[in-house]
Amino acid sequence: MISSFLIFSMVLVVVALVFVVQCIKVVPQQTAWVVERLGKFHAVLNPGLNIIVPFIDRVAYKHSLKEVPLDTPSQVCITKDNTQLTVDGVLFFQVTDPQRASYGTSNYIIAITQLAQTTLRSVIGRMELDKTFEERDIINRSVVSAIDEAALNWGVKVLRYEIKDLTPPAVILQAMQQQITAEREKRAVVAASEGRKLEQINLATGAREAAIAQSEGEKQAEINKAQGQAAATLAMAQATAEALRMVAEATNAPGGMNAVNLQVAEKYVEAFRDMAKQGNTLVVPANMGDLSSLVTGALTIVKGAGGTSGRS
Repeated sequence: MISSFLIFSMVLVVVALVFVVQCIKVVPQQTAWVVERLGKFHAVLNPGLNIIVPFIDRVAYKHSLKEVPLDTPSQVCITKDNTQLTVDGVLFFQVTDPQRASYGTSNYIIAITQLAQTTLRSVIGRMELDKTFEERDIINRSVVSAIDEAALNWGVKVLRYEIKDLTPPAVILQAMQQQITAEREKRAVVAASEGRKLEQINLATGAREAAIAQSEGEKQAEINKAQGQAAATLAMAQATAEALRMVAEATNAPGGMNAVNLQVAEKYVEAFRDMAKQGNTLVVPANMGDLSSLVTGALTIVKGAGGTSGRS
């Protein structure tokens, strides 16, 4: 009797422990659990400690509320100018409504993946090949906008979509490479011609400035030369005038006339001496034998000039 009671008690303890374990549910952070009661949606368990009714309630779905990156399989898209492009990307989404994520679709991951692929084909089909490389941001925004609108019924928020790779056929890649090479060669030729043009302009400008500078220098040199000659002529004239004035004053001074007579006689004799040294032929006055009369005649001219200046 006692052993049966012990066994019954142990069974009750085990059942109670199982009941307690089944009642208590600890939900991790950034996680939501969907509870069904008798096969019907009952509640969403938030992170932390939660109590449910064992054997009546059950956790049917567990959803992570974190942002999830999802690779979309690569696919071939046809552009507006009938060029094939192999495109793959990555989709970022987050579960915002656990109830809709559980009952809105059988598999929301497959749903948003397929919708991303079809939307991407539609967007690229409206663009030419060159635009697909230039307007990746527009493609990404278009895909996100289209998926996000449909994903509301699935309890999912599509945050962004990024194209990882756009791969055209090898023939197109080769043609694009040739086009880029030709464009670069064209830019190089244009740059070289612009350089030669600037070089010629700089040379012409330099030559013109040099010619202007040279002409200005020559002009200034001529001006300086003319000013120097004028100053020299003026100085010589002033010196000659001063010398003549001093000679006149010396002539009028006592004994000055005698000095003048002596100097004239000396110059007269020196002139004939120099003429005799310079050549074998000498032209002399007819009365060269009477040197005294010649000197006397020269002195008479000097006296006449001196008297005239004194009267004036």
